[in-house]
Amino acid sequence: MPEKEGVILQDVRNSNSSKFQVSEFILMGFPGIHEQQHWLSLPLALLYILALGANTLILITIKQEATLNQPMYQFLGILAVIDVGLATTIMPKILAIFWFDNKSISLPECFVQIYAIHCFLGMESGIFLCMAVDRYVAICHPLRYPSVVTESFVIKATMFMVFRNGLLVIPVPVLASRRNYCFRNEIEHCLCSNLGVTSLACDDISSNRIFQLILAWFLMGGDLTIIILSYSFILRSVLRLNSKEASAKALSTCSSHLILIIFFYTAIVVLSVTHLAEKKVPLIPVLLNVLHNIIPPALNPMVYALRTQELRVSFSRFLQCNRK
Repeated sequence: MPEKEGVILQDVRNSNSSKFQVSEFILMGFPGIHEQQHWLSLPLALLYILALGANTLILITIKQEATLNQPMYQFLGILAVIDVGLATTIMPKILAIFWFDNKSISLPECFVQIYAIHCFLGMESGIFLCMAVDRYVAICHPLRYPSVVTESFVIKATMFMVFRNGLLVIPVPVLASRRNYCFRNEIEHCLCSNLGVTSLACDDISSNRIFQLILAWFLMGGDLTIIILSYSFILRSVLRLNSKEASAKALSTCSSHLILIIFFYTAIVVLSVTHLAEKKVPLIPVLLNVLHNIIPPALNPMVYALRTQELRVSFSRFLQCNRK
């Protein structure tokens, strides 16, 4: 008899959940520190302003300086656009949560944010791949570089990355939107992460998890594999050079790119690992997820500006012209 009653109650619950759908989600912010989280708004706002300002400066300088009209810097300009898009996808809403307690977000807005985050992260990974190929051709096949890595190559590679990520990421928000969200609508996060949103669903989310895993391995894993291969060939070519000065110069052109790649992919790995401990320490993966979306946009132009002489000289020239 108790078993029969339990089955009846489960049937009633399933029937109600199939008819009821929440109209909005509530972004609660950082779990465990809801009362103190507004103090984090200042450093996050400063990082956002830095990302906007530094990347805008990169774009203006590359456009105005004829010496920077090269594929390497054109890819850097595209990376700056992606970084601004990624930061702007999440930061206005996060600051609205902290400053105005505006925690609600409609389901369509949430699914659009999921799509935008995945799309921009995939494009950032893709542009890192393009930059690695650019350095590979420049160092391993210098005589063929002018005929291979042309302006047409930059445009085609960029369009391919836009279409690749724009199309392959579509199933992520589509699968999330097809789930049934009943009763629970509070997300312990500052943004709409795919797994954070779908964990609120009343029905099975196995397909969402499987597709997320396949997409990550295919896009990020594929890009990282080709990047590692490119730099393996670069390192082999550099070690074959007789001149230490030539070797140091060749490696210096790759140093900025390598720093950003290591930071970007290491952060993804760390973020994935911390999700395993999410139930014990829920704050850490949420904080890392937010920082991973805002620190690279602020860090990328700074690293290139500090480690690339041509860019430093162009910055100085551009700033001096504006003062006059």
